[in-house]
Amino acid sequence: MDDRRIRLILLDFDGTLADTRRANTAAYVATLREAGYPLTEAEYEARYFGMRCEEFLTRFGIDDPAERERLRRRKIELYPTFFDTVRLNEPLWNFCQQFRRQGGRVWIVSTGSRANIENAMRFLGIGGPESEVPKDERQESNAPKGRVDGILAGTDIAVSKPAPDCFLEVIRREGCTPSETLIFEDSAIGLEAARRSGAAYFQVKLGD
Repeated sequence: MDDRRIRLILLDFDGTLADTRRANTAAYVATLREAGYPLTEAEYEARYFGMRCEEFLTRFGIDDPAERERLRRRKIELYPTFFDTVRLNEPLWNFCQQFRRQGGRVWIVSTGSRANIENAMRFLGIGGPESEVPKDERQESNAPKGRVDGILAGTDIAVSKPAPDCFLEVIRREGCTPSETLIFEDSAIGLEAARRSGAAYFQVKLGD
């Protein structure tokens, strides 16, 4: 492939590849309400949406690390109960699968929890890297809509968006350059991270 062509696509997950806004919001509100912490969906969306779980809970005022970890795990447990509201960005996904068939590489790069991302991916019918799946389980039925080539999630990198570290790390792993990379993002902090990476990028706006 010509070096001037795009060889790598990096996708944010929440709000970009999948419309998970309502599910994420509802899961956090339910988790905190269950633990006795008042939070409305409007407050979460206005003040905290898009933050990593640890940062959100800290800013929310939960100082005990053990309590934050307990709430994080409980949110992961509750999240799938709201998957009826999750929708795949079909045009973007179809574009990425065509790109892969032509030899390109596609990664999910998100500040979210890998467990949350993988749960949502299973619901949507999309698979993770084939190299992580045992050979005897690589049936098409396990990923009927296709796969990505890699996932880099929130805890995989020390410095979160808007720093470009997450994007630059995947670019490094793939042996590419920013000029060979295209990033899809939806949030202001994600777009700033994309800009700082030096790669080309597009803003995704999913409808309600």
